[in-house]
Amino acid sequence: MSVTNDLLQAKESILEARFERRNLLKTMLGGAVAMGAGGLLAGCGGSGGSSNSGGVSDADILNFALNLEYLEAEYYLRATTGLGLQAADVGANPGAVTGGSAVPFATTAFQEYANEIAADELAHVRFLRSALGGAAVSRPVINLDTSFDAAASAAGLGPSFDPYANEVNFLIGAFVFEDVGVTAYKGAAALIDSSATLEAAAGILAVEAYHAGVIRTVIYNIGGSAVTTTQALSDLRDSVDGASDLDQGVTAGGVANIVPTDANGLAYSRTTAQVLSIVYLGGSGSGGFFPNGLNGAIS
Repeated sequence: MSVTNDLLQAKESILEARFERRNLLKTMLGGAVAMGAGGLLAGCGGSGGSSNSGGVSDADILNFALNLEYLEAEYYLRATTGLGLQAADVGANPGAVTGGSAVPFATTAFQEYANEIAADELAHVRFLRSALGGAAVSRPVINLDTSFDAAASAAGLGPSFDPYANEVNFLIGAFVFEDVGVTAYKGAAALIDSSATLEAAAGILAVEAYHAGVIRTVIYNIGGSAVTTTQALSDLRDSVDGASDLDQGVTAGGVANIVPTDANGLAYSRTTAQVLSIVYLGGSGSGGFFPNGLNGAIS
């Protein structure tokens, strides 16, 4: 067995120990989400799941989340193992993934953080695919190569950026995703009808918030160009998601800003349209990290 497979198996063992809650949520959602190819949210009523006033079902929202989890899982797995998701985890008609390679970590703690987050993101993909059953969308086409070059250029950081070149670049690349994930799950909460689905989404949101806190803390402690670079990326996210100020760097007023919140101490929410604008890097319908767009009803 290869070293990579050994690592993946070790991660699976860790996941079984750490994610008993995931198995409980699977049981809760089993009768409520995605029964076979029809993708029925039986516990919510209707064929294809209950639809809220926005006209999307809980299955649509979970598939939107699944697209984002595919992106994060591919980013972290390639950084930690040199390989992405396995065939069993990407659906019947997966899109290709370009870019990504094992990061030459120099700091043991950073590598351990990366391994843990990679395991979490893999678990999220598997959990959402299991909950959705036959309604789960396949992995879309994902770009982890020129998308970072485009983001760097748009943020005024130069023509290219390789997040896999070293551990600091890797952390900066992770910063691109983590805050977006938190605001995406928070924004989607208002659209969810089923309490079981909301419970699951809240669990994932909390994990993504832990991830974001770790990444932000480490970047703050590294300081220097890592902080200024992530501030530029934060400004870029704010510029493409509309007029609202929903993003903050890891410093504010010259001091640490590990937890970006509003005046009430609440995490920010983003609409699906705002999230799409960020991951498409301002593109309309596709672009950036998803060259062909997301799969599913919300794209």
